[in-house]
Amino acid sequence: MTHAPGAPDDEPPPVPPPTRRRGVFWGWWIVVGAAIAQFAAMGTAGAIAGVFLRPMTEDLGWTAAEFTLGGSAAFLLGGISGFVIGPLVDRYGARPLMLTGACLYAVAFFGMSRVEELWQFIALSMVAGGAGFSMVGPLVSNVTVSKWFVVRRGWAIALGSSGVSFAGLIMPVTMTRVVDAVGWRDAYAGLAVAMFVVIVPVALIMRRRPEDHGMLPDGVDPDAAAGADSMVGQAQALDAANSYTRAEALRTPAIWLLMFGYGLNMMALSGVLVHAIPFMTDHGFARAEAALAVAVNGSANLASKFAWGFLLQRVHVRYLGAGALATSAAGVVLMLVSAPAGALPLMFVAFFCWGFGFGGTVPLSEFIFAKYFGRVYIGAIRGVGQPFTILLGAAGPILAGVYFDAFGSYQGVFVVFVATYLAGALAILVSREPPPKQVPVAAEGAA
Repeated sequence: MTHAPGAPDDEPPPVPPPTRRRGVFWGWWIVVGAAIAQFAAMGTAGAIAGVFLRPMTEDLGWTAAEFTLGGSAAFLLGGISGFVIGPLVDRYGARPLMLTGACLYAVAFFGMSRVEELWQFIALSMVAGGAGFSMVGPLVSNVTVSKWFVVRRGWAIALGSSGVSFAGLIMPVTMTRVVDAVGWRDAYAGLAVAMFVVIVPVALIMRRRPEDHGMLPDGVDPDAAAGADSMVGQAQALDAANSYTRAEALRTPAIWLLMFGYGLNMMALSGVLVHAIPFMTDHGFARAEAALAVAVNGSANLASKFAWGFLLQRVHVRYLGAGALATSAAGVVLMLVSAPAGALPLMFVAFFCWGFGFGGTVPLSEFIFAKYFGRVYIGAIRGVGQPFTILLGAAGPILAGVYFDAFGSYQGVFVVFVATYLAGALAILVSREPPPKQVPVAAEGAA
């Protein structure tokens, strides 16, 4: 049978699962694996970029803008590779991609511990933060979670993305101490070993979709004829019958508004995340205080997962998505107020507010795409938006670095990031869920 480009294999005939418990068991193991994978990917990406910025630029004689070229180049490659990797998740699942990503991370970080030239750093950043991140991070992890859950998808994605929050909570403080103690070169060598040791076992946990193992999403027994399982089964059938292909999704206004909104979010988020520690130290705060503020962001990020997961069951996701970006904007405004005053407690409040909005980025974005377009082709659909989102994400750190090199301050560019957040919030707010696809009654029954 011929498949459309980027489309997954045809759904196999449903096989009754041995027990309901087995389906629930594996589904929640997928969530655990997604949380660990995202902790590893995010913890070695934007969460610690600011930790390495000053030591590396001072040691190698680079400017702040030159340093950010590594992360921005990685963003760009991640966007391009995401276009290809999304359909591969649909077709082959997360395991082979994560195993490949673990090897790329190990090789790239070990190479970073030996860099002398800027081009070497940029190339290795593209391998780790571009290709490696795309194979391990939220795209692969959350697409897999979306395939294992329909009715419980909000909670599952919120818990799976908690790894992003733990990364922001733990990694900046930990890596600041490591870099200050052993230097940035040995710190990168340690990350090479850690990433391989953490990601490989996680990859072995991951499964492509429940149907491959005689299960259904949410752990539902397909033989159940009544009660909660019957209602959940109907929701799953509706999701499958009304899943949009990538080509169909691209003909809707919703996907363009979502890509634009979350692209602007990524631009502001990445710019603030990479430059948050230098922003504070330039205003007289110690590196340890700056790292602690970023950890406060991680705490808020983690705490927010429970709030967003709870609200997803009660409030339309587009309102929550817009609210999360507006909350992040308010946090950056507080940073601009507290930094010149040297008010550390208010700065902690600012990072908490920013982190609370930041915490909604992954679960809300993953949920809204799955809600709007269904789970069958969700990998291909998420992948097609990556180049645009990542392009804007790559621009954020470069914009901040160029502005700082020109004016010696981050004030003006952080104001731009506030406006960027608000524009993204508006785009998400005005998006509308595409109408259900028209399918024959017989097809609905078969689904």
